[in-house]
Amino acid sequence: MRALEQLVRFGWAQALSCIFPVVIFASLALTEFIPLPFLPRYDWLLIICLLMQGWMIRSGLETMDELKVISVFHIIGLALEIFKVHMGSWSYPETGYFKLFGVPLYSGFMYASVASYLCQAWRRLGVELIRWPPFVVVVPIAAAIYLNFFTHHYWVDIRWWLCGAVIVVFWRSGVAYEVGNTRYRMPLVFSFMLIGFFIWIAENIATYFSAWEYPNQADAWSVIHLGKVSSWMLLVIVSFLIVATLKQMKKNGPGK
Repeated sequence: MRALEQLVRFGWAQALSCIFPVVIFASLALTEFIPLPFLPRYDWLLIICLLMQGWMIRSGLETMDELKVISVFHIIGLALEIFKVHMGSWSYPETGYFKLFGVPLYSGFMYASVASYLCQAWRRLGVELIRWPPFVVVVPIAAAIYLNFFTHHYWVDIRWWLCGAVIVVFWRSGVAYEVGNTRYRMPLVFSFMLIGFFIWIAENIATYFSAWEYPNQADAWSVIHLGKVSSWMLLVIVSFLIVATLKQMKKNGPGK
């Protein structure tokens, strides 16, 4: 009975932390099946995301510090989207007034929602890092992972080498979190894999509702290859490393 209660508490904390992604998915479904007037669908999605972000700050669900972190992810994600669309990895075939180089501006919020989840889950579960590697190791790995999303189009794809490096560097690292006044621990590498897998599921849902489409989905929707889990896992690692590094810097800042 105690285990079930803890599972419910953990699930509730996760659900509250996912409020921004849930709103995005609900908006994708709504605008796919119920056309909204006056503006193209992509522009309505941007408006919904902006209103949601403003409400989360105003209601106190997100802090200004968290908004700064989320904004960084918005920029990082939008830059990646512009490059990937240019390279033909996927596309946004619908019209929209607020598009930049073929990418609707709402797309940056999909990356920002991952950061929103990480920040909120961090706060709600009282996350603490265990045996976190030094800054001089974490930053180059995060940078190399992000750059590989660009460079593999022109050079060899080193994602599996990067996965190996992550396992070596973070093998002894973990996260401690609290559920119902009880502390738990989870290996950090396992948490990367778990979050990456669930984002892959979310990606399938998003493409089903035409958030974007891959070349093989132009004629009909199909399940995204399971190999994409590795890409999402690496993106989650970049996201987590940025959030964790900023948290550590704030914790060890002046006067700490």
